[in-house]
Amino acid sequence: MPVDRPTPSRTTVMIVDDHPAVRDAVARAVEAEPDMALVGVAGSAAEAFDVLREGHPDVAVVDISLGDAHGLDLVQNLRAEADTLAVVVFSMYDEAVYAERALRAGALGYVRKSEPTSTVTEAIRAAADGEIYLARRAASRLLARVAFGAGGPGDRSGDGAPGGDGAAARTGLDELTDREMSVFQLLGQGRPTDDIADHLNLSRKTVETYRRRAKEKLGLGSVTELLQFAIRWTYAQEEQPQMRV
Repeated sequence: MPVDRPTPSRTTVMIVDDHPAVRDAVARAVEAEPDMALVGVAGSAAEAFDVLREGHPDVAVVDISLGDAHGLDLVQNLRAEADTLAVVVFSMYDEAVYAERALRAGALGYVRKSEPTSTVTEAIRAAADGEIYLARRAASRLLARVAFGAGGPGDRSGDGAPGGDGAAARTGLDELTDREMSVFQLLGQGRPTDDIADHLNLSRKTVETYRRRAKEKLGLGSVTELLQFAIRWTYAQEEQPQMRV
């Protein structure tokens, strides 16, 4: 007589990204894994909460740049809605600038879109087990900061091409608060002040304050210089090789 064997539980996953091609690629990677089940995809923060409430996922893979919310805010808000949810941030932006911020916001993993999709599934497994998942370089940098302070022994933060880990430290981006970095990132996307205020649910005056603080911390002489630098930095991020299947 055949014996019914228990079916191993699968990790349920939701994907939040406003780029359809990225959503589809990650969805296919998840569906190809026998130990994972896709419960839904979302193209916006608003849709993400619908999927969260209907699908009750174990892990959410979240882009850091969405049309209706900043990714770090979404990480915090999703975790506030479901405190057992594990979050992996999947972003085109430099780990040196955003990996530690993502962890502080409540994420358990940070993966750049230049990584193959197999890396995302590795991060999902780690997050589902309650483990932190970072690329080796980002993990080393974070551990050095904890152990020795900025950069650690032999710090080479002045090295690196624009947009890379060294450039992030050299230019002072890692000195910006999360809100200042959010404003800086949106400036780099060419968004006007009022649009940034609406996007981050802040007043125009508050956005201007964050903008001024970012300008001062980066050692720039004017808002125009800040805007030019933000655009160059954002362009460098977008020029990095993107997701590999």
